Amino acid sequence: MHKAVEKEVLSVGQHPVATTASTFESLGLSEAVLKSIRHIGFEHPTPIQCEVIPVALTGKDIIGLAQTGSGKTAAFVLPIAERLTHGHGLRGLIVCPTREIALQTKAFLDLFGKNHHLKTACLIGGVRMGPQISDLGKKLDIVVATPGRLIDHVERRTVNLGQIQELVLDEADHMLDLGFLPQIEEILRTVPRERHTMMFSATMPEPIERLTRRFLTNPVRIDILPEGKAAEGITHRLYLVDAENKRKCLVALLHQELGSTLVFARRKIDAEWLSKVLEAEGHPVERIHSDLSQSERTAALKGFREGEHRILVATDIASRGIDVPGIQHIINFDTPETVEDYIHRAGRTARVKATGLVSTIGTWQDLPMIKAIEAELGQSIPRCTAVGVSPFAEVAPKTTFVARPGFRPRRRR
Repeated sequence: MHKAVEKEVLSVGQHPVATTASTFESLGLSEAVLKSIRHIGFEHPTPIQCEVIPVALTGKDIIGLAQTGSGKTAAFVLPIAERLTHGHGLRGLIVCPTREIALQTKAFLDLFGKNHHLKTACLIGGVRMGPQISDLGKKLDIVVATPGRLIDHVERRTVNLGQIQELVLDEADHMLDLGFLPQIEEILRTVPRERHTMMFSATMPEPIERLTRRFLTNPVRIDILPEGKAAEGITHRLYLVDAENKRKCLVALLHQELGSTLVFARRKIDAEWLSKVLEAEGHPVERIHSDLSQSERTAALKGFREGEHRILVATDIASRGIDVPGIQHIINFDTPETVEDYIHRAGRTARVKATGLVSTIGTWQDLPMIKAIEAELGQSIPRCTAVGVSPFAEVAPKTTFVARPGFRPRRRR
């Protein structure tokens, strides 16, 4: 295996994840695949791996409900590496919502598919089509792709999905959030009806339910989501300020907490603006959003992972597409649009037994969403004040006076 590939898998795949007392030997994997697992240093399977792998090896369709960072990439890559062998045409397809997740998945396949000499191509946007077309001309076994770029290749007839036997839809709910439902349905209509399908999602909205009813056959549902969606070990803080003080509050928080920090902005233009503001303030900062080229996004993520810059400003493309060890502080410069987005943003820190801090900078307009987040967390988020920033005072609702029967107000003399 190429050393760069192994380094990528070790940096991503070795991210601390809670494991079980079971062994990989007990899951039905061959000795050759087990050898590659030992090589990377995996000792015990995670809960999702423990549940998914034995079922996937039988060829049954699966709906897996699991959070990002639960080890699910290996949960579906290992059975695919076991079930496919090289030289029989393009038979594996994995569809991912973001370029980063697609690249990480390919890195796993390059390692675990080595036993059967499996060749994988990655089809993502933000890079030139030429090299991808060249890769597709080789004897491929598996394609990992984002929906939009995959459809581009299908329409150009540079890829033929007519022999797909193993299909995975990863982070399906996130693909819906990004507006990929029409492309997903088109892809599902393009691949053969007789196939093995695995779909993974952190939530189960109605569109996902409809997809499972239409395109999966008697799927086994595997749910390892925690009863409470909020991860343990996270301290939540809320900084309510006037809109014009949000930037001042962010700078104060960055001086207050000096660890590795991921800052979320809602829009790409805001991520660009914030990174320039923080750079002018002297902070080591980079940014990541969907308008950047893939090389720029990869460089930004690499620099953040390796500590070249302490701060990464990102849009929600990073709430699930980034798996970086040791993020200590999440700052929501913009309050997320959904409760699920808050949970996924927060999930970038406090992995397994680690602790982390999530600070949200909100205005009075964000109060309805903040209350919804608090309801999901099952707790009120402490209101805090940043040094030198005047807080916005929430107004408590006025008490409604209810007169008892027979009550008459006393007249003033």
